[in-house]
Amino acid sequence: MTISADQARRIALRAQGLLGAPDRRAGVRGVLRHLGAVQLDTISVLARSHELVPYARLGAVGRPAVEQALWGAGTSFEYWSHAACVLPIEEWPLFAFRRRAYRDRGHLWGHQVSPQAYRGVLDRLRAEGSLTSTELGGAKKTAEWWDWSDTKIAVERALAFGDVVCTERRSWKRVYSLAEQAVPAELYQQELTDRECLIRLVRQAGQALGVATRADLLDYHRLKSAQLDAVLAESGLQPVAVAGWGPGGGTATAAAWADPAALAHEPRGRHRTTLLSPFDSLIWDRARTERIFDMAHRLEAYTPKQKRVHGYFAMPLLAGGRLAGRVDPAREGTVLVARRVSLDAPRQLPALAEALREAAAWVGCTEVRVEELTVGSAAAESLRPALDKLLG
Repeated sequence: MTISADQARRIALRAQGLLGAPDRRAGVRGVLRHLGAVQLDTISVLARSHELVPYARLGAVGRPAVEQALWGAGTSFEYWSHAACVLPIEEWPLFAFRRRAYRDRGHLWGHQVSPQAYRGVLDRLRAEGSLTSTELGGAKKTAEWWDWSDTKIAVERALAFGDVVCTERRSWKRVYSLAEQAVPAELYQQELTDRECLIRLVRQAGQALGVATRADLLDYHRLKSAQLDAVLAESGLQPVAVAGWGPGGGTATAAAWADPAALAHEPRGRHRTTLLSPFDSLIWDRARTERIFDMAHRLEAYTPKQKRVHGYFAMPLLAGGRLAGRVDPAREGTVLVARRVSLDAPRQLPALAEALREAAAWVGCTEVRVEELTVGSAAAESLRPALDKLLG
């Protein structure tokens, strides 16, 4: 079966919850279950990335409601998927293969710790209940971020091994609990083989992506090539060819795999207009983003300021099912500041204004200020009056 690049783009948008009516009754937890993973990151400009992901799909859902839905009811846990991610608690059994791999390795990122320190952390959690690393006895020996204390090494190793789980954060600190106490018994007691874990994770990734190349499927939960190859035929995903995804673009095709349910109905519905976190699962894979949306987007937070092209935390503007530009946001009191805005074309001004107004209201700002505006590669001060009117 061959599909066009345009069909693939719309299938991907629908699979990610950005085309069609959102399931507001399922809310934030529904978004998490649908995506299978929401990436975490320490950067907070407009908001933290895990808040921006449900916002992009549901609109101005209250930020306390997002935190409560993700951390407040034992319905999710934190683990290494695409990166450090919030995952639905139902996926606990699916990461048994990764927990076993960490155990077989025996150490964590080069850190070593004594068996006594490891047992001591588990004994504390068993006796006292859920604790942060600070409450356990300190996260670091010195001010250097990598100089972990023995307690921190022990609890992070226990997290990787699955003896400990994080189902909550307090003031952005992980709260650790014994997995046997915090994970529902029917999930904790499931013993899936590595093969069973991988089949279900590949299927879940395919459903969340809609249509995906082999590289896309590998990247979603950061699987190894041999792991994917061993189970792809059993995943239930349907082989397709996507015209326009091949080398050089044009009509060249590329092999891909699609969720059969995504192919059954033409993707239709309302397109969401919103700003996207750079860590949103629609665009976290840079090669896939460029292939689908023809936008080469890079996070520039760690690029020297003088070398940044689009800004510290440039957020792509999604409008009409396409990436139409970028906004580098900041907040000054009750003012949402768009430090740098770049648009592909003047016709995107109304979408930009809509996205900025909604974002400002969501974070409690009453005013929007655009500092630098470009359209294409040129400064666009002549468009300022039109934009100011739209924002007014």
